[in-house]
Amino acid sequence: MSRIYKILPRADWDAARTSGLFAGSAIDLQDGYIHLSTADQAQETARRHFHGQPNLVVLAVEADDLGEALRWEPSRGGALFPHLYAPLDAARVIAVTEAPLDADGVPQMGDLA
Repeated sequence: MSRIYKILPRADWDAARTSGLFAGSAIDLQDGYIHLSTADQAQETARRHFHGQPNLVVLAVEADDLGEALRWEPSRGGALFPHLYAPLDAARVIAVTEAPLDADGVPQMGDLA
């Protein structure tokens, strides 16, 4: 199995835990799928899309647990990124970690497995 990750504001995760589902952020809803990243992609995703945003968390999910709703599609630089074409069941989240900002305002992903 391989873990994939979703970066989001803590408030969005808190709401998803309460409801049981994460339907997606504004960009996810606009694009029609939930944007996820592999461990190798997450830090650059954080730098590009979450710079200067405090109170972020990183959700870890096993890719194999998401079934056919998960598709690997070309994105940044032609690399395949995981895209979830369904709401994320909060029960599928196996770990939640903080993503504190460094001195330049870049969220730090820490050691993703």
